[in-house]
Amino acid sequence: MTLVRSDDPVRRREALRDPVARYERMYEIRRFEDRVNDLFARGAIHGTTHLCAGQEALDVSLALELRPTDTVSATYRGHGIALALGMTVHSVLAEIMGKADGCTGGVGGSMHLSDPDVGLLPTFAIVGAGLPVAAGVALAYQTRGEDSVAVCVFGDGAANIGAFHEALNLAAVWKLPVVFICDNNVYAEYSRIDVTTPLSDLYRRAGSYDIPGVPVDGMDVGATRAVLAEAVARARAGDGPTLVEAKTYRFAGHSRADQATYRPAGELELWRERDPLTLARAELLATGAASEDDLTALEKAVREDLDAVADAVAALPEPETAAMFRNVWAAA
Repeated sequence: MTLVRSDDPVRRREALRDPVARYERMYEIRRFEDRVNDLFARGAIHGTTHLCAGQEALDVSLALELRPTDTVSATYRGHGIALALGMTVHSVLAEIMGKADGCTGGVGGSMHLSDPDVGLLPTFAIVGAGLPVAAGVALAYQTRGEDSVAVCVFGDGAANIGAFHEALNLAAVWKLPVVFICDNNVYAEYSRIDVTTPLSDLYRRAGSYDIPGVPVDGMDVGATRAVLAEAVARARAGDGPTLVEAKTYRFAGHSRADQATYRPAGELELWRERDPLTLARAELLATGAASEDDLTALEKAVREDLDAVADAVAALPEPETAAMFRNVWAAA
């Protein structure tokens, strides 16, 4: 049972309408992040990298509700979003490993994934930088009379910076077709939300701009998809922005150098009980959409595919030095 193995980004996204394919993509994202973690530990990935394990339900839900002509701006924790939107494992892993076959030619790395064919803008390393960009893209859609939607995915820490308030204010005043998704995974880098922010429900800030603010269990695909569907439809109809707060949790530390020793005892274990893969798998078995044997075979096939891709990517050439200047422009 294999449903989403394709190099065609459109087919990869369309396949997600099948619940088994959604689980397969989520499992692919989780095992991909495990492989990235291993490669980093072995020195095969330079710089740093930020894993999204635990946040797969939001990634897949977002991909389900968008068209390829819509635009997404996301954070440096964007591997899962890239894969969910339809980018291939080969393209994303090659970029993370600094290979010329990567989605941006191996010069962007883990924090700068991009593919216009799936609507993903270069992911942002600067906290909150995608907020005004998404508002600008939405303004372009509105000005041209198009019914496309811009989406910005950002972390809870970004909700405390000026760009957050400026982007939401502008979008509200001009009723821009944009959805702001706060991926509240409890920690802004190394700081827990309760020591940086005076309220735990960030969606309530939408009231300051007279736009809808909606919380959702970001570990549950069905719940997240329903909320995003309404927000995207609202934006597409010209009714303006929505602030969605997805309550999620990152199972790894902030980056590969972070062991997350600052977590309260038992917190990780409590959130693992709400693991989005565990929930999705249990639902497939409960509804009869797949059997235990089906899912075991599917998971084995995903792992084998990842092994093959990782071996192939490791043998690829790195970009030439001149590649770093290829997309740099200067006024005459």
